[in-house]
Amino acid sequence: MGNSSGTPGTTQGIAPQDSDTGREEVTAARRKPARPATDSLAGWLSARTDAQLVALLQLRPDLAVPLPSSMTVLGARAEQRASVLRASEDLDTLEFAVVEMLTVHGTTRPVGDATPLTRKALRAALSGRVTKTALDAALERLTARALVWLDGDDLHLVPAAAEAVPWPLGSTTELPDALTEPEIVAALAELAPPERALLDKLATTGPRGRTRDAAPGTPADRPIQQLLTHRLLHWIDDETVELPVTVGQVLRREPVTHPHNLVPPKPEPGKYTPAEVNAVAAGEVGELLRHCAGIIESLGQLPAPALRAGGLGVRELRRIAKQVGVEENRAGLLVELLAAADLIEKGLPEPTPDVDTTDDFWAPTPAADSWLEATPARRWVTLALAWLAMDRMPWMIGMRDANDKPLAALSIELRNPHAPRDRRDIVGLLAEYPSGTSLEPTDIGRVLAWRAPRRRRHFRHEAVGHTLREAAELGLVGRGALASPARSLLHGAATNAADAETAMASALPEPVDHVLVQADLTVIAPGPLVPELGARIALVADVESAGAATVYRIGETSVRRALDAGMTAAELHALFGTYSRTPVPQSLTYLIDDVARRHGRLRVGMAQSFVRSDDPALLAQVLAAPVAVELALRAIAPTVAIAQAPLGEVLEQLRAAGFAPAGEDSAGVIVDLRPRGTRVSVRPQARRPYRPSAPSTEQLELLVAELRAGDRAAGARSGQAVRTDGTRTSTAATLALLQLAARVRRSVNIGYVDAQGVATQRVVEPLKVGNGQLDALDPVTGTVRHFTLHRIASVAMLE
Repeated sequence: MGNSSGTPGTTQGIAPQDSDTGREEVTAARRKPARPATDSLAGWLSARTDAQLVALLQLRPDLAVPLPSSMTVLGARAEQRASVLRASEDLDTLEFAVVEMLTVHGTTRPVGDATPLTRKALRAALSGRVTKTALDAALERLTARALVWLDGDDLHLVPAAAEAVPWPLGSTTELPDALTEPEIVAALAELAPPERALLDKLATTGPRGRTRDAAPGTPADRPIQQLLTHRLLHWIDDETVELPVTVGQVLRREPVTHPHNLVPPKPEPGKYTPAEVNAVAAGEVGELLRHCAGIIESLGQLPAPALRAGGLGVRELRRIAKQVGVEENRAGLLVELLAAADLIEKGLPEPTPDVDTTDDFWAPTPAADSWLEATPARRWVTLALAWLAMDRMPWMIGMRDANDKPLAALSIELRNPHAPRDRRDIVGLLAEYPSGTSLEPTDIGRVLAWRAPRRRRHFRHEAVGHTLREAAELGLVGRGALASPARSLLHGAATNAADAETAMASALPEPVDHVLVQADLTVIAPGPLVPELGARIALVADVESAGAATVYRIGETSVRRALDAGMTAAELHALFGTYSRTPVPQSLTYLIDDVARRHGRLRVGMAQSFVRSDDPALLAQVLAAPVAVELALRAIAPTVAIAQAPLGEVLEQLRAAGFAPAGEDSAGVIVDLRPRGTRVSVRPQARRPYRPSAPSTEQLELLVAELRAGDRAAGARSGQAVRTDGTRTSTAATLALLQLAARVRRSVNIGYVDAQGVATQRVVEPLKVGNGQLDALDPVTGTVRHFTLHRIASVAMLE
């Protein structure tokens, strides 16, 4: 039997009932249904309590869409192959062992004289390999999903569940002479290419293969005989061989787990102090936020053209990585993260660059501005939540696709609908251990593969390793252990996000309000600066190296940048004099005064543009320079000249010619002409797949009530009946029968079609007929319901 692979379904919500069939507040307790016969799955479901049925629909939401009309319909859906395979995705190795035992030694249905496997017999068969408590818990999970149902002490398996077993039948009950993982690795290393090719083919296409070389008498040097000798293949018959489960797992680089092991693996954890883990995570968060801000600035200054398929080209990614000062694989992760958080998006930037404006560009969104102004802890929470929820795998950037082309960042090929669940499983396993506990990626893969063997390929060594690496780069994991702020995020509630923000604020270093100015014109920030001081230092100095302590370099260009932004020489002197814990070197004072003395003597405005100076000789020097011809400068007064070039170009050309102009507005005040960066509007519908919300508990409770009513209506014995056909006669007969039932207090079975076109049968007790509606008591819920008369398709008086 080959490996079965079910396709997970999409969770769908249940639409609320039409207002025409609105319900009053439930004031009476629901009646407990009579216990019907349990010789079928539908009968067993009818005997379940309302809470158990609600739990079933929460575990298997596909059973509720479209709304089933009765328990018989619900039971039939619960036995459908696609639904069963979907419900089996989260079963663990022990639960699949129970399924296999019921498949091999029991019966899926009571047929003829066959005897189903009892709970006692199952315990006896697995005694010594699993505890009674664990076995009972496994049966409870299987019955909660309606994959196993009971008739007294007899256990019945839904037939399609046998197809969900992710290994050949008999692997649980029979313990073959299997090789260990080290023995398999050693044996594979000694194989010749033809023998290895045969194993790789079986590992990818299916464990069983047909060959004539399996027959006795085949020469021993044939590949099949060599593999049988090394126990890398099992002999089935003269024409069939089978790849052992563990050998296939090693070949596919999956976690090695054997179906005979019914107890979950126990990894050997490492131990660190929570303070050490949080400190390492906080250090990564500081770098994360700085690099993300750098990418936003880079894309704001020069938006990246989008590929025709929608991704980000290798050349553009390399440019961004170089500008920010990170490796390309980290730049790929960060642009994916920023896109998932809606901080960058693909669209037409405003203002559009001087290129073909019909093409899309990757650029920051308006939300990036508010994100940059938020506190570091809040910025981290935004990115961490986006990583946990995004259905993409950034670690696959650069890998080759089926056409041997590299996968581009932000491309559709990186999308994987299983990514959020797998990511939470991997990181969530660390949350099950005490703070400061680290686990190796191999151990994490083994535990998760035991818990979900049908999804074991999702926990391959490289997948777990790359996911943990991303978690470490995001500051969720430090030293291989889960950081304290990340524990709160895994629950997903808004209050937990607030707790995570508080925890990260405590883990991050306290912002400092001072710097250390050195004689070589470097400024050292001994930690993260308070926002106001950090913005002012970044304006007057350039980052030379970043880390726990950031080193800035002050130069003529950076000082001129601060003066261009509107700061004066006196304000710059006061800045360093106030916030420097070391004496301000004289060289810095001279530099500021020298640049400020020359800065602004030449003024540039807009006429298209104009150049003005209180020194006629300086303006004459400018007009005599070659730059005047390039800018088409023309003197209109001894101290004023005009240009046809834009203001930004005039400033740039004059500075390149060796002058130090400053920009001014119409009032003569120096203006900040630094580029603000490009922004694009968010278009979430272009990149976000539709994800229907799960039904609420209240909706499922209403659905269960409908199922109970449908069963009651199906089992009721009808007397006088009327079916409407739209004529006056049938309408009058319907009203007369409903009014008669209301007078004599008799229950009726009505067929009702709601606004969505869903037809249901319901037994009710009419109370009042009038004003176009029927007021009736629902005996199942004990509430009064209102039915629109023209939607009633049939009425039958019950005996």
